[in-house]
Amino acid sequence: MASNHEIGIQEKPRLDKWIVLSIQHLFAMFGATILVPFLVDLSPSVALLSSGLGTIAYLLITRGQVPAYLGSSFAFIAPIISATAIGGPEGAMVGSFFAGIVYGIVALVIKAIGVKWIMNILPPIVVGPVIMVIGLG
Repeated sequence: MASNHEIGIQEKPRLDKWIVLSIQHLFAMFGATILVPFLVDLSPSVALLSSGLGTIAYLLITRGQVPAYLGSSFAFIAPIISATAIGGPEGAMVGSFFAGIVYGIVALVIKAIGVKWIMNILPPIVVGPVIMVIGLG
């Protein structure tokens, strides 16, 4: 029976496919990482540097077991605009930094006691529509 996947979880693509997938990922990543700071009137260079350092830290922490790119999120556009209105660009950057600290603390709590508590607070029936509203908005 034929499989619907092109590349399995443990498989590595051929060089030609790897290059095409890398270029596709570059365009997807670059668009979001440049567009979000542009929309909130912050520096794209800071976003690129921060996402690069964040991705390197993430890959080191997970020992490369979970390949991911940490970049700008469209979900934070409204809070960043609000923080900028209150405290200027510095306020938005400090707020983003502290949001990252909270993210790290929650990650440590999840590692220590598991995910059941957060699944009770944020079940899929709640998270799904929120993600859809962000994407559609």
